[in-house]
Amino acid sequence: MINHIKSLLAEVEAFSAASLEQLEEFRVRLFGKKGELTLLFDQFKEVAPQDKKMIGQEINVLKNLALTKIKETYELLKKSTKVDTSLDLTLPGDPIGLGSRHPVSLARNQILDIFKRLGFVISTGPEIEDDWHVFSALNFPPEHPARDMQDTFFIMQDPDILLRTHTSSVQVRVMEHQKPPIRTISPGRVFRNEAISARSHCMFHQVEGLYIDRNVSFADLKQTLLFFAKEMFGHNTRIRLRPSFFPFTEPSAEMDVSCTLCGGKGCNMCKYTGWLEILGCGMVDPNVLENVGIDSQEFTGFAFGMGIERIALLKYGIKDIRLLFENDVRFLRQFSSAL
Repeated sequence: MINHIKSLLAEVEAFSAASLEQLEEFRVRLFGKKGELTLLFDQFKEVAPQDKKMIGQEINVLKNLALTKIKETYELLKKSTKVDTSLDLTLPGDPIGLGSRHPVSLARNQILDIFKRLGFVISTGPEIEDDWHVFSALNFPPEHPARDMQDTFFIMQDPDILLRTHTSSVQVRVMEHQKPPIRTISPGRVFRNEAISARSHCMFHQVEGLYIDRNVSFADLKQTLLFFAKEMFGHNTRIRLRPSFFPFTEPSAEMDVSCTLCGGKGCNMCKYTGWLEILGCGMVDPNVLENVGIDSQEFTGFAFGMGIERIALLKYGIKDIRLLFENDVRFLRQFSSAL
């Protein structure tokens, strides 16, 4: 045991380390749970009484020498570590900006969430469509102005292939492959050959809803849209339905909501009428049901459609639709705290 202690003393005296990692390995080798000194203290219990004083002194000398060696080596390594004085560690870090969803995405997600709570499922379809799904199946006569080149983007001048002008084409595809009851909501991007201005754009987003079942009435449509308006714009929101015309619904209506800024009292935004138009709706025309193989004598339904940009403009008080497509960071930062 004495020889082992002397061997360890020589090893400690000769020890040197090039890094803190080597020093830590040396410390664990001596003072760890299974280290050399720990084992020596365990073996000391079995030493003969007459030898305990001598061996105990030797173990203490080894222990003190090892502790001193570790401390001195640590100080040397600490002093030799190079510090980059060009970097001021007291300076604050670079700020990381908090991003957010685009206002169109915020409005879209909220619209979908409201209708999903009413049992509507989300359906999507292609943006490049054919004439049947965009126009013919929806009761558009051949001479309808929407078929004119001034309103529709056709692909390679093919009158049968075009960029969809509304997401009603998705509803046609759903009705073709699914039997009633049908309760679906169809969000997506649409295209129209229109002049770009503060109120219109050649590309925008729509959400269209469709509900087909037995005994569906206009009252069901009205209550659905009233629920949506109150959830979207606040519980004090009022709605009104004005007669209108759409080839795929009969009767048809346009829905207004009480102005979100003035509460219906009249302001610049609502042109002092107290009302803001947000969507078109109506009962599905029987011809549309027959076109997709649904018995119009047994089933009825309602449909509605709205522009997501229009909803975003009203909800967030934006006066120019072009801001939604310019990707101006100064504009988008205003929505960094939106949910």
